[in-house]
Amino acid sequence: MSGTWDGIEEFVSVARAGSFTGAARTFGASVTHMSRSVGRLEARLGNLLFHRTTRSLSLTEAGRHFLDTAARLITERDDAIAAMSASAAPRGHLRITCSYTLGERFIGPILRAYALEFPDISVSCDLDNDVVDLIRDGYDLAIRTGHLEDSRLVATRVASRAMVTVAAPAYLAAHGTPQRLSDLKAHACLLGSNTLWQFARGATFRPEGRWKANSGIMVLEAALEGMGLCQLPRFYAAPHLTTGALVEVLSAEGPEDEPIWAVYPRPKHLAPKVSTLVEKLRAELQARLNGT
Repeated sequence: MSGTWDGIEEFVSVARAGSFTGAARTFGASVTHMSRSVGRLEARLGNLLFHRTTRSLSLTEAGRHFLDTAARLITERDDAIAAMSASAAPRGHLRITCSYTLGERFIGPILRAYALEFPDISVSCDLDNDVVDLIRDGYDLAIRTGHLEDSRLVATRVASRAMVTVAAPAYLAAHGTPQRLSDLKAHACLLGSNTLWQFARGATFRPEGRWKANSGIMVLEAALEGMGLCQLPRFYAAPHLTTGALVEVLSAEGPEDEPIWAVYPRPKHLAPKVSTLVEKLRAELQARLNGT
């Protein structure tokens, strides 16, 4: 890039990565290139965009203000290009985020096939169980579940997942099997990321217990060791339900399947790199979740 665009993409990359080294890796350029490009941009603007020390890098007040404008300029440019090439093959860099287990077990294989099919695409996938700000952090796409509230985003349903309440046979033998939702109050509950367990007809239960983890695997393993009841997506428990290592309880009170969404910033024109992947997720993700 040259002229008035020189340094803008590099600046946004550095701001999002938090370092010149991390930005250079993502951008596919040298640290020297990133530093010089940002320096030239600062000279043109007549303002420092970063506070630099040997150990840290942070945005100045001018940098914070300019970041929003710069990111919007890049997005609007990319939207304009996408509008002119909506039927073109996917190309460019795709940033996606989703939760750990869903990403590792199900989204990852689809992403690899996508990258192999379209050689002009590069992919960065960040796994995070917390909900990140797609617009602020520069993501093209997120995979999320449940209720969505951010009106700046578009959500396309790509699959659904069943939730099950389970326990080990040894735990049930020692403590009894709950027959109704009210029975859960007398049981040790293993807590995950959800503060409420969902059941049929909109019923909910707020679990309490001495084991809590924001990892479905850790909750599952505690259940397998007989530490209590838990509610998880069926894909976690399915192999263990088959072997009998876990038993489903309150199956008649199971909730409706939970939607899985592909979520992306509301665009003027959806880039082929996003629309093509969304369609691939709609075509393939449910079968993977079902184990077929």
